[in-house]
Amino acid sequence: MFSTALENLDLGAKGLWFPIIVSIALFLTLCFIPKQKMNMAEIYIIFCIVAFVTWLSDGIVLRVFDLIDLGDPDKPGLGDILSYTFIPPSMACIFLCFLDSRNKWILVVLFTAISFLIEVGMESTGYMDTKNWFKYATLIFYLITFAFLLPLQLKIIRQR
Repeated sequence: MFSTALENLDLGAKGLWFPIIVSIALFLTLCFIPKQKMNMAEIYIIFCIVAFVTWLSDGIVLRVFDLIDLGDPDKPGLGDILSYTFIPPSMACIFLCFLDSRNKWILVVLFTAISFLIEVGMESTGYMDTKNWFKYATLIFYLITFAFLLPLQLKIIRQR
């Protein structure tokens, strides 16, 4: 049983080091940055919601339409777990910790670029395969997420 679990972690996946390093770096950044614009409850809620939406979109959009593969497509490896559980939620919370009306568009562009560079890094290291679909479409998704969805989500949470 333990050997099966260990095998399913896909520890031999090409480029696995990239999502591990990015996940750890982003999570540690989130832990140590100043949290003057968000409290811990808001960070917790945003982190959980973004992680849930990321896993849900993996299950529906990416698996059903088979748009990308991370590591071995037949195994839910360690890189998949880290990539979905820590990278998007950490990015979202770090973005919102620095967001205010004066720097919104600078941060939107910066975090869109960082997100895209992480995606390109995962592809370059061989961990992610986008199966030749139009990967620049994700730039639009990142822009919409950082410019509208995350600020709206925080606004809704604060109205409770």
